[in-house]
Amino acid sequence: MTDRQWNDLQAVVRGELLSPLPVGFIVDSPWLPNWYGISILDYFSSDALWMEANRKAIGDFPEAMFLPGFWAEYGMCSEPSAFGARPAFPANEFPHAFPCLSSPEEIRDLKVPDPVKDGLGPLMLNRLKLNLPKIEAAGHQIRFSVSRGPLNIASYLMGTTEFMMAMMTHREETHLLIRKITDYLRGFHDYQKKLFPSIEGILMLDDIIGFISREQFTEFGLPYFKELYDRELPVRFLHNDASCMESVEFLPKMGVNLFNMGFDTDLNQLKDLTGHQVTMLGNIPPRDVLAAGSPEQVREATLKLLQSLRDYSRVIFSCGGGMPPGVSSENVSIFIETVRTFQA
Repeated sequence: MTDRQWNDLQAVVRGELLSPLPVGFIVDSPWLPNWYGISILDYFSSDALWMEANRKAIGDFPEAMFLPGFWAEYGMCSEPSAFGARPAFPANEFPHAFPCLSSPEEIRDLKVPDPVKDGLGPLMLNRLKLNLPKIEAAGHQIRFSVSRGPLNIASYLMGTTEFMMAMMTHREETHLLIRKITDYLRGFHDYQKKLFPSIEGILMLDDIIGFISREQFTEFGLPYFKELYDRELPVRFLHNDASCMESVEFLPKMGVNLFNMGFDTDLNQLKDLTGHQVTMLGNIPPRDVLAAGSPEQVREATLKLLQSLRDYSRVIFSCGGGMPPGVSSENVSIFIETVRTFQA
């Protein structure tokens, strides 16, 4: 992000109303490689192609905040690999991490990884370090430390069904697993901040909180997320594009002040449920409209969203979730133009 974008983001999070209205997207490997014209595997394995894909995006759409910006990642393999999950990298499909825990009893023997040397994390961060001069030459800085959330990582280490079953049948072991992941994530975010002092924000992505009950969230999610977000940073960002209705009211208590949700929720309702303390990043359908829709359908959906809001503060206009595969440059441009020319 540029200095201007970072200052604008902080202003929106503080509740200031910007003119024109702000636009932002979470962009990473599901969208960037094929949009740029390369395979997903090429994007992951070439520093130069990764850099050029990101640089083209910021050059083509300078009016949009791309969050977190120059994101070095290996999809869902990024953090689970540190715990021993086997990663698979198809040539042009999303990577996948295979479970490494076959039973809850094995959790006790699981070691907390070293974020400095274990798994794919060191490769991700070294990519940023090697490309930092080019990132800075483009007028940008590394603003966020980034990771998947503890429940998301746990679901990859055990399997989603197995992890959710363990919450009911092996509560002690489940807490121990989340405790170990949280300890790793604290070190991982600390290490990112140490490597890149320009970091002043944190982003975690965790869809598993959308698959559990309110009671399960307050037991297995809330205390660990609260610990991880307990940082003196102006932007504390959470992505969950599964259901958020069981957990959204707890966002302020978690320490979250920027939230990217699923598209099937009403921003007015989410703002009410969070006491108007959390900035919302959304919220048109990502796949069916932004990717599959015509430019006119994108314009119509964007106008409908704009006209539905009772309050334009603490909103960054986007899609519900990250930028999906297949979104054309034309549709991105139409979305940006529609938002920025709208008179609030």
